[in-house]
Parts: sequence; structure tokens; C-alpha cells
Amino acid sequence: MTATPSLQSHILLSFTEGFLLGQLSVVILIGAFIKFFIFGDPPSPETTASTRALARQSRDNGHKNSFSINSSPSVVSRFDVRHSSSNVLRHPPRLTTPIILAKTYYNVNAHQPESLDWFNVLIAQTIAQFRTDAHQDEAILTSLTNILNGPQKPDFLSTIKVTEICLGEDFPILSNCRVHPVDDGSTEPDTARLQARMDVDLSDLITFGIETKIILNWPRPLTAVLPVALAVSIVRFSGTLSISFLPSASHPTPSAHPGSSPPPQQSLSTTPTSLAFSFLPDYRLDLNVRSLVGSRSRLQDIPKIAQMVENRLHAWIDERCVEPRVQQIPLPSLWPRKKNTRGPPGEEDDGLGIRASEAVRDVKEEARKEVEEERIKGREDWEREAFAEGLRWRSRAEGGGYEMPGAMPP
Repeated sequence: MTATPSLQSHILLSFTEGFLLGQLSVVILIGAFIKFFIFGDPPSPETTASTRALARQSRDNGHKNSFSINSSPSVVSRFDVRHSSSNVLRHPPRLTTPIILAKTYYNVNAHQPESLDWFNVLIAQTIAQFRTDAHQDEAILTSLTNILNGPQKPDFLSTIKVTEICLGEDFPILSNCRVHPVDDGSTEPDTARLQARMDVDLSDLITFGIETKIILNWPRPLTAVLPVALAVSIVRFSGTLSISFLPSASHPTPSAHPGSSPPPQQSLSTTPTSLAFSFLPDYRLDLNVRSLVGSRSRLQDIPKIAQMVENRLHAWIDERCVEPRVQQIPLPSLWPRKKNTRGPPGEEDDGLGIRASEAVRDVKEEARKEVEEERIKGREDWEREAFAEGLRWRSRAEGGGYEMPGAMPP
């Protein structure tokens, strides 16, 4: 039984309509993906900053009670007088937070915030010197290139080349500094730690640009290569910076055998004094991300790539120095030492002369040691030769004769 011509045409028309409808739906999906996910307009910086601040606050609320700098153990170092062999060093009264504030005439409730103009000048001089040193020997370019092409580089990326580095021209401005005590979670109310909070504002153009190639190694190595260029610029950063000191502390070293009895004098490990700093979650970081993908048909400034880079940078900062997380910098000893002393040019010359005389003395000492070693070695060689000569004369006296080494047999 064969189908009628009208039925065949209806089946063919249904197949054609379905095929065209499927192709049209695929094209619409691809176009919507490109428009909304790749070339979609990013939200405004104000909306993005407020959204990130709310997300950070909601995420960190559950960690404030479990992880914080204030939950660290007591940092008050105690000196055991019973194990001291002398009482020459007198122990002053314990300095609590109210005593320190009273001796420095600082009232946390009535003191006005400070402008920190003098500190801004010092910070500006330090940053200016850093920028000058970076432009002289290009050490920062070499270091960044080695870090980017280190073992952590993914296999699908070729060699990463640094194309642009701009360290900026302006300086951060710190203002509205205020000091207030922070509860360390201890039972004693007078052991609160003092913390300084200040507003930070930086409006500059700090740029870092790279270029590389994305390598597709499937189904075989070097199947396709896609050039990619990326440049990230920090346009503005503003937030609240918290700074505090963590005094050194002595903690008992854990025993190697937990079941053994503790030794009579347990060794102590000392934690050095450190400077802790962090930012409040309501900070704002405005970035400008420029991208270029492709070799012939290039796609420029793709919004989705910019959003990925911004989210990655914000997550990197949040994981390291946004409360309740902090960054700790160990501080060196503040005791004045002769080797750290600097003075006028005349005194520096005297210091150089002293160091030169010490170097000459060291060279003379090394030369004297070498001469003494040569003398001892020569004496040992002479004694060895004299002993061998005595053996030759003894064998000749006994009538055994003396033969030269290598002589012909008789």
C-alpha cells in the first residue's frame, strides 16, 4: 500500500518545518548566550560594591565567634621570678589598657579623629622610592615573569609575557584615625587590646597587563591556539583599615611523648611581636579590565571576562585581609643596636674606616694561618724525608747494599 502524493508532501513539509524550527531555536539560544553572558552590560560599580559588601557581611557573621584575631590566646608574657637567678631586674606594675590610655592622655570617648597628614607624607616618600627602584633595574619585571611562569602555571597556557606595568603616580590618603579598645575574649576586662582604625582612599591608575596563548591539547597536542591579552587597572580603592599590635608571647613546647610525665623545666617557644592589619567588609575596589581574544577576528573588552577577573580579585582579598581574617607582619627587635646606627657623612666615614681596618685585620689573620699551615706541612715533609734517608743508611751498613730504584739487575 503506497502513500498518496498529498500525504508524502505533508510528511516532507513536517520534516522541513521541524528541521528549520530546530535550527532556529539553536541560533536563538546561541545569540541569547552571546548577548547576555558575553556582551551583557555589567552592573554599575555602586550596585556591585553594595552587593559584595552584603555578601561578605552575611558570610562572615558565622565566623566572627569562631575565628577572629580577638580569639587568640593571651599574649601577656609572664616572667617566672622563682626560676630567676637574680633580682636585679625590677618588675614594674602590670600595664593595662586603662593605664596606657591614662598615661598617654588619650580619651577614646572624647578624642577627636586625627588627619594623619604627617603619616601620609612618610608613606608617599616610601612609595616614591619603591617606584624609583623598580624603574632602575627592572627587578619587578623579572620577578613577576618568573612567578607567572612558575610551576603553578596551568598546562593549557603557553609562556606568559608581561606587556604593561604602571605603578601609578598618586598616593593613598589616610584620614579620620581613631583608637579604641578591642575585647580579646579574655576574662579580665582590663586586658583589651588597642586598635587604630583609619579611612583609606586611593584614586590612581595602577595597571598590570599580560599576554599568553590558550592551547587546546585535545584530541591531540596543539590542536588549536587562541591568543589572549589581558590588562587590569586599579582605578580606586577606599575602605577602613584596622591596625593593632600583637605582643610577643611564650608558649610551652608540646612534649614528644604525650603519655610521658612533663619535664621539670619545660622549654618555651616565643612568638615575636607582630603588626596585624585588616580591612572592614565594606571596602570598595573599582577595576578597569581590558581584554583581547583572537588573532584575526578579535573580540575586545568582553564583559564576562571582566566580571570573572573582578570576582577573582575580590575573593583573593577577602580570603586574606578582610575581617575576621587578618595579615600579621613579624616585627624586628626595637632595641637600639650599633650596627643599625647612621649619622652624618663624617661619622659614616669613620664607620667605614673602622670597618676597613677590621677587614685588613681579618686578611692578616687569614694570611698568618696560611703561613702557619705551610710551615707545619714543610716540617712534616722534612721529617718524612729524614726518616727515609735513615732507612737507606741502615740498610747500607748491614751490607745489604743500596740499589737505585729502577737499576738493571747484575
